[in-house]
Amino acid sequence: MTKASRSDVTRLLRSWGSGNKEAFDELIPIVYDELHRLAHIYIARERAEILLDTTALINEAYMRLVGLNELEWQDRSHFFAVSARQMRRILVDYARRRTAKKRGGSVLRVTLDEGLLGNNEQDVDLMMLDEALATLSTFDERKSRVVELRFFGGMSVEETAVALNVSKDTVFRDWRLAKSWLLREMSEE
Repeated sequence: MTKASRSDVTRLLRSWGSGNKEAFDELIPIVYDELHRLAHIYIARERAEILLDTTALINEAYMRLVGLNELEWQDRSHFFAVSARQMRRILVDYARRRTAKKRGGSVLRVTLDEGLLGNNEQDVDLMMLDEALATLSTFDERKSRVVELRFFGGMSVEETAVALNVSKDTVFRDWRLAKSWLLREMSEE
């Protein structure tokens, strides 16, 4: 995304937040490729039995974003952070519905990438991860947000630092501590 389009995104977000519904229609084509990339990452992490595809995830996220028109949008990073949270919620809701439909059915699983778990790739129960992140947020909201933005949002350390208005060193430290806490928390369950 070019610098000009980054400023366009911020301008359109603020206009949309002020009630200009046409601004949202202008915004989506500009951010669609990035949303598609994020959705593709999430879907690629899923096991083969998932029936949700990239387009369906983007469409569902789109529907949820439309309802957030009165949010006070800050900038592009804020938009993608909110989009990542919406996609996370969609996948968790999907996992819950799938589990509820099939008594004893398998829980939707995602593979935490090497960036979260080090060199050992492991399958993780998405609902368990969501619960662990919710628990983490009760006593350390920022660390929970760092995981959400990096893992679910696909953001780099630099982008995460900008979105949370903290230094890159803080993001590195929070990321490392949150990974350790999550691994311990989830292995106990």
